[in-house]
Amino acid sequence: MSVNAVLFDFDDTFYPYSPCNEAGKDAARATARDRGYEFDRESFEAFYQMGRRATKREFPGTAASHERVLYFKRALERRVGRPRPADALALGEAYWGAYIDEMALYPGVERTLETLRENGIDVAVVTNLTTRVQLEKLAALGLESSIDLLLTSEETGREKPGSVMFTLSLSRLERRPSEAVMVGDDIEADIAGGNAVGLETVLFDPDGDRDGEALEGNRRPDHRIDSFAALPEVIL
Repeated sequence: MSVNAVLFDFDDTFYPYSPCNEAGKDAARATARDRGYEFDRESFEAFYQMGRRATKREFPGTAASHERVLYFKRALERRVGRPRPADALALGEAYWGAYIDEMALYPGVERTLETLRENGIDVAVVTNLTTRVQLEKLAALGLESSIDLLLTSEETGREKPGSVMFTLSLSRLERRPSEAVMVGDDIEADIAGGNAVGLETVLFDPDGDRDGEALEGNRRPDHRIDSFAALPEVIL
C-alpha cells in the first residue's frame, strides 16, 4: 500500500483525555464555589452529568453535544430555574482553561508526525468537537506546523463515524481512500467510520484495553499499535 495521507483522531489519540477532563471539572467546581454555589465533588459531578445528558439529548451527533458551556448552561437552568449566562460562561472558561493546561502529548507524537512529513505524507486531524476549542488545543500542544489540515464536526455538521468527516478531509488533501490511513482510539468513530469509506485503519490502544475485545466486520482495525513510535513501522 502506498500511503500518502494519515488522518488522525485528536482527543485520546494525541494526548490522554481523562486527566484533562478531571482537571477541567475541578476548575469549574472551584469557580462555581467562588460564585456562591455549594458543591462538593460528588454533587458537582451530578450537576455536570445532568447538563451533559441534557445537551446530548438536545444535540445528538453534533459538535455542540461536546461543548461544556452548553453543559453548564443547561445544568444551571435546571438548578436555578432560569438562565445564568455569566455563570455558565465562567464555568465553561474555567473548564477549558484547566483542561488545556493539563494537556500533554503521548510519547512519540512529535517525532512520528515529523517522520510522516519527512516522507511526504499529508497529516490531517479529523475530530468531533467545536472548531475554536480544537484550534486552542492544537496551538497549546505546538502542533500547528506538524499538520496539513484540521477538520472538525462543527464544520461538516455531522460527526464521525459519518462518512463526510473522512471524505471531505480526503477531498481537501486531494487524496483517495486507497492512499490514506485513519488512526484513532475509538472503535465506532474512527475504525468503523474509516473502514466504511475504504480507509486502512489503525487502532491506537496505549493501555491495551481492547486486547481481549472481539472486533468484527467494520469494527475490526487493520492494525493495532500501543505507541506512536510503532506507527511508521505499520505504514511506511
